[in-house]
Amino acid sequence: MLRIAAFLSVSAAVPLCVATAQTPAAMAAPTFAAMKTLVGTWLVVDKPTSSLRIRFYLTAGGTVLVESWERSGQPYSLTLYHRDAASLIATHYCPQGNQPRLALMPSSRVNDVRFSFRDATDLDAEREAYLTALAFDLSNPKLIVRRESYRQHGLDSQSELRLVRDPS
Repeated sequence: MLRIAAFLSVSAAVPLCVATAQTPAAMAAPTFAAMKTLVGTWLVVDKPTSSLRIRFYLTAGGTVLVESWERSGQPYSLTLYHRDAASLIATHYCPQGNQPRLALMPSSRVNDVRFSFRDATDLDAEREAYLTALAFDLSNPKLIVRRESYRQHGLDSQSELRLVRDPS
């Protein structure tokens, strides 16, 4: 019994150095704060002549982050990020007319932002492609990596964009 007590007192004093994923509820506020640093206009690094611009801005008193995709100055799609009680939700307004909602997934780092499909409105899953996963690597403030996955006919396809701030 004495050995167990000594082990417990020593083990309680030594913090574990294992990164564990925090729950989405614990991560919602700090993740939303980290995502607010995206405010501004971004360009695709690998395609400098592309007309695609991704603009992030706050609305609704700073409670909603809007991600607006524009091609040649014309609106293309929107994703809105906002709190939903203790969680963080992304609602994507797709040019196909469906609106997938994605929920923040557990992560061990605030700069590793991952959302996964929760449900959708106006979706014909047998005929339309729809967003099922969305992720941001925010570890480098000068270069963000945005990954997404779409599902169509039961098959997933992934894409990745490396983005830098528009200097203009």
